[in-house]
Parts: sequence; C-alpha cells; structure tokens
Amino acid sequence: MKIFSGIQPSGTLHIGNYLGAIKNWVKLQQDNDCVFCIVDLHAITVAYDAKKMPQRIFELAVDLLACGISPQKSILFVQSDVKEHTELGWILSTITPLAELERMTQYKDKSGQHKENINAGLLCYPTLMAADILLYQTQAVPVGQDQKQHVELTRTIAHKFNNTFGETFVIPKPLIYNTGAKVMSLTDPTKKMSKSAGPDSYIALIDEPKIIAKKLAKAVTDPARKRIADKGHPEKCNIFTLHQLFSPAKQISKIDKDCQSAKIGCVGCKKILTKNIAQELAPFRAKRQELLVSPQTVKDILANGAKQAQNQASSMASKVKQVMGLGLSS
Repeated sequence: MKIFSGIQPSGTLHIGNYLGAIKNWVKLQQDNDCVFCIVDLHAITVAYDAKKMPQRIFELAVDLLACGISPQKSILFVQSDVKEHTELGWILSTITPLAELERMTQYKDKSGQHKENINAGLLCYPTLMAADILLYQTQAVPVGQDQKQHVELTRTIAHKFNNTFGETFVIPKPLIYNTGAKVMSLTDPTKKMSKSAGPDSYIALIDEPKIIAKKLAKAVTDPARKRIADKGHPEKCNIFTLHQLFSPAKQISKIDKDCQSAKIGCVGCKKILTKNIAQELAPFRAKRQELLVSPQTVKDILANGAKQAQNQASSMASKVKQVMGLGLSS
C-alpha cells in the first residue's frame, strides 16, 4: 500500500509525536511503500525565524532517522525541495470552493491564535496538503484526529478533479491509530500534550532519565487520590495511560490491581514509568548522537529522498497539466 505522511519542523519532538505518528511510521515502512516528508512550506504559514529554520529541518531529519525511519525502506525528503508540491497546490486551489477552506477547524483555530498574521497560506494550507498526498498516488494517510478533516477534503478535491478532467488521482483514505493517537499533557490531562504549554507539560525524546523523572514527579495523577492509602482509579489517571503505552502488559496489569487496592502509590508508579520510558528512548538517544556527528550523511539521505520523490511527483504533475490542457506539450 502506498503511504504518505508529513511532519512540520516545529522544534523538539515529544512522546506525543512519537506515539501518535512516528512509531506508527516505523511499523508501516516494514510492509508498505512509504513517503515521509518534512513539510517546511506548511510551517511558514505562522511567524518563524528564517535563520533557525535550516537547523530545525536538519534536527527533525536526525530525529526521524534516529526513531527508525529507514532510507532503505522509505523515501524521506524536505517538501520545499520538490517544486511540484507548490505547483499542484496552486492548481488544486482553483477547483476548491472558498467555503470549504473557511470551514476547516485548523484554519479557524490558527486564525484565532495568530490574529496578527492571518495570511492566505493559512487558508490554503489544505490544498497544499492535498497536493502533498495526491502527488504520490497515495492510498492511505496516517493522521491524528485533528488532521482527519484535511484528508476528507483531499478526498473531496480528488473526486472533483477526477469527475471534471478524468480519472487522474487515487482517492486516499485516512489511517487513524487509536493507541497513542492522543497523548495528554503532564500538567493538564484535559489537554493534548504540546510544547506550547511549557517544558514541564511534555517529555521530549531527547530528555535524559533524570529529566524524565523530574517531569513525571510533578505530573498530575488521579485527582481523587490524596494519600497512598486511598484506592486509585487507574482509568482516570494520565500516568496509568502512559504505562499502557510504555510498560509491559504484565506490569500494567499488576500496577492496575495494586493501584486499585492501594498497594502502590503515585510516587512508586511514576518511578516504574520513568524507567520504562527511559529504556524505550535509550536507542533513539544513542542513534541521534551518531547522526549528529555525521551531518553530511543526513543531508545526503534528504537529497537522495528528494530525487526519488521528484521522479514520482514530476510524472503526476505532467499528467495533471496534460488532462487540464495546460502548457504547449498538452
């Protein structure tokens, strides 16, 4: 199956990014034809530091490779290195009703957050995302619930294009994972884990065990449990949810029982979780250090990925222009 997914170079990755997207990507590449993209063009729809962007792109590439994305199994490249993304994005914007773009939840949210910079790029974000997906004859797009609406619009755009100009695009479907799809903030479990809430609200993939322990020590647990003698309610505790994502099944079962019977307190529960998270992230940190001392290797992987992506994208872009009657060659 042909898979496409992208991620913005927005800074340090945290365990929400890892569990909700990247860990699934690593699994998908084993048995599928995967194209993974660092979507820097999407990232510039909000204010950013142009001097820091190259380093953010490089570090994200390092992190993805350290997590297990393999250039032997998948194509990994930077969006702006393949010009067909913006070309097709413009073309698709000409057949997309303005009302469809204005109703996008992400546009409404970001417009509210960035009132000083409500630009056309924010509005046309979904048509560029549709181009990202449709260029590669994508069959499935692994996304979180917050991006599902954009994939549905991509399907609508593809259907409209096919009906207007003839069968051209494969109609992609959203591929949504329930496990780990929404990791909650350590400081406010009612909200999704995000860097915007401050460093204590998330666990970064690069955090050392001591830092992980410090953050978990402050993390909010079952609000009804005030003392170790109080019986816990694991189903209401964000720490137990993280155990379900990082701890072995037998250990999870024991923690569940011990918590409900007050045999284990929140401190003990957090210590076990700290060890398990640190253990899972240890290979990532080690691989990351290897890649950081060999920057040219990372740049070569991205350059080669861009060439592979370009070959596929240029073929689709030519087909699109041909069926639309664009250019002398049509």
